[in-house]
Amino acid sequence: MVDTFKRWFERVFDNPQLAALIALLVIIVIVLSLALDILTPLIIALILSYILDGAVESLQRWHLSRLTALTIVYLVFVGALLFVLIVILPLMTGQITAFLQDLPAIVSRGQALLLQLPEKYPVIDRQYLNHFIVSLREEMAVVAQSMLNILVVSIRGFITFLIYLVLVPLLIFFFLKDKTLLLEWAAGFLPSQENRSLTTQVWREVNGKISNYIRGKLLEIIIIWAVSWVVFEILGLNYAPLLSFFVGVSVIIPFLGAIIITIPVAMVAYAQWGLTADFVYLLVAYVVIQFLDGNLLVPLLFSEAVNLHPVAIISAILIFGGIWGVWGVFFAIPLATVVNAVLRVWPRQSAYYQSARG
Repeated sequence: MVDTFKRWFERVFDNPQLAALIALLVIIVIVLSLALDILTPLIIALILSYILDGAVESLQRWHLSRLTALTIVYLVFVGALLFVLIVILPLMTGQITAFLQDLPAIVSRGQALLLQLPEKYPVIDRQYLNHFIVSLREEMAVVAQSMLNILVVSIRGFITFLIYLVLVPLLIFFFLKDKTLLLEWAAGFLPSQENRSLTTQVWREVNGKISNYIRGKLLEIIIIWAVSWVVFEILGLNYAPLLSFFVGVSVIIPFLGAIIITIPVAMVAYAQWGLTADFVYLLVAYVVIQFLDGNLLVPLLFSEAVNLHPVAIISAILIFGGIWGVWGVFFAIPLATVVNAVLRVWPRQSAYYQSARG
């Protein structure tokens, strides 16, 4: 065991390029783990700048100067931000407030349905079912209280929100404007050029995939949100804007998100209509949306963005979500792509022994 570890240690740290790559990754993980809350506005600005820079470069291909392309993209971004603050945010706040007020009635309808199950299916233990219902109501109360705490923002939280609202757009503007200067400054902290080739190779492999994935994921969220909103409104479902938003956001978590969001959608539909034809139509429409998302939209948006096995994706969600929470879940696939790229360039033991013998 000791000899095996010794050979591995020598194989890794005798390679200065690999050692530099490992050191860089370790530093990034440590900084994010210790200062994620403090760096939140900076991280948000970096992510949005990364996304918007692709739009700037696309406009530059139309023979526009970078300053002109940057101005157009930034004005569109500011307009979208104002639309969210003035229209979407008040709408969602009102929807959440109304939903919390009706939540006890929705839970009661669901409870009544569950209590009928032992009569139809004697194999179900009534005592166990009662215990499940009590636990479910307690969990729902915790969720409702958490949502209320978010809505009832403290003075400190409101001030923080205002600061973010000013800082993030400013940071985005300067990140886009001084991109080259900032990249040259950051490169000064990296290892020397001869020891940086492995890190550069990993970055080149994941850069295009990550940028395509993030832009595609945001576009997927918007499309699924809009389609679900229209369908829910046509069918007359209560809280259509709120539920459609959660349906859109659920695509962040591959495979599991669609299953999780089915519960509130079905609960609201059942509380509104009961086991009627409208309830069935809603579920069928929801299944169709999920089917088209997985079999049409995702292949179109991510045909070349990621190439990971479903087991790897689910494992990444569990691991990175456990480490960094919501951030980890959202970036689980890009982070898994980085890990995959590192493993692809990692020197194999056989290659090490061949070079040692040579």
